[in-house]
Amino acid sequence: MELGSREQAILALERRGFSGPGAKERAIREELGLSPVRYYQLLNALLDDERALALDPVTVNRLRRVRDVRRTER
Repeated sequence: MELGSREQAILALERRGFSGPGAKERAIREELGLSPVRYYQLLNALLDDERALALDPVTVNRLRRVRDVRRTER
């Protein structure tokens, strides 16, 4: 089973670079129609989904590393 269009859009957004503060949050609201809090909840769940890893291993592995570093810092 493949990822849905929303999940694919979340990964696509994570591949992009954003200039300036608030640009990513604005894109989340305007392009996906999600609040940033809900976006990050969905993203976190997506990082544990093997389908996401198969679709975009570079992005998923990078975000997993970032998440792991942040967890160890707490």
